[in-house]
This record gives sequence, C-alpha cells and structure tokens, in this order.
Amino acid sequence: MDFPEFQTQRLTLSQLTEQDAASIFQLFSNPSVMTYYDMPVFTDVEQAQQFIERMRARFEAKAGIRWGIRLQTTGELIGTCGFNVWNPHTQAATVGYDLRPDYWGQGMVAEALHELVQRAFVGGLFDCALNRIQADTVPGNTQSEAVLKKVGFKEEGLRRECGYWQDQFHDLKCFGLLRREYQAP
Repeated sequence: MDFPEFQTQRLTLSQLTEQDAASIFQLFSNPSVMTYYDMPVFTDVEQAQQFIERMRARFEAKAGIRWGIRLQTTGELIGTCGFNVWNPHTQAATVGYDLRPDYWGQGMVAEALHELVQRAFVGGLFDCALNRIQADTVPGNTQSEAVLKKVGFKEEGLRRECGYWQDQFHDLKCFGLLRREYQAP
C-alpha cells in the first residue's frame, strides 16, 4: 500500500522521510511542545531519525500512521498528526498530533484532523473504515482539548493515573468521536 497523502486548504499531509529529521528534532526538542507528551524532550537528531523509522514501521505493519503537517506554500514541516493505534477488529483508532508553537492558535491542527477523521470514517487508509476515534489529553492541556472539541470530539471521562512518563503517573482525559456523530466543516 502506498502512503496516502492529502491536501487541505492550507496544508499538505505527507509521509515523514529521513530528510525531515532536522525539522522533527526542532519540534520534539522544544519543551513547550513536549510538556504534555509521553516522550522525553529530544536531545539528539538521532532520536528524530529513530522516530521517523518507527512511524514508517508502524505504517508498514498497518498498526498506525503518522503524517507530516506541511505548509502548502513552502512545504515546510510544522508538525505531525496521525493514528497512533489502529485496530481493524474494533474499527477504532487513537489520534495524536503536535505542532510548532509559532503555529499554535491558527487552526492548523483542527484543519489536519478534520481531513484525517473524514478519511478514516469513509475508509481507504487501511483495511477498514473506522467507527470510533479516541484522543487522550493530560488535564490542563486546554489548547488540545479545544482542538478536539472543534473537530467534534466529546469528553468521555477521566482515566486516573493511566499514563506513565517522565517518572510519574498522569491522569488522562478521554475524548471520543463516533462516525455517526461526525459533521464535516
């Protein structure tokens, strides 16, 4: 299966490649981006190369898919988004995203997510259309919660100490979106 690429009004969603390592390092070495992330802040470009390789392997195994978020005008990589977990048996996936701080508050992630959600609910990304998409946020990450709500996700509850990273447990707010509830912009 070829890696699917999409265009939105302002963005191109495309496969991450080795040429993106410096941009991925810039993104994931920024403490502001990593505040709520379940990975440590990157300290070496090799970590970015490993991240890109993991995303490629997940796609080949049909276990997940991650796109680079690029500006249509320049092709510059400004973030990533995708399905961290893809389960054809339950027709469900978990979505995640990140963006450089200089693009926060401009609706870029919501624009990318709308495209991914529509494609996932129709089918064609892997072997099935999804019925449910889930996202988790750490309490206090109000920007991410606002993005999810803008796309149509509903807050479903708090999973206490469900996550563990940076040597501590984290509560996770669960958001869900069902195919029958989704309304395209």
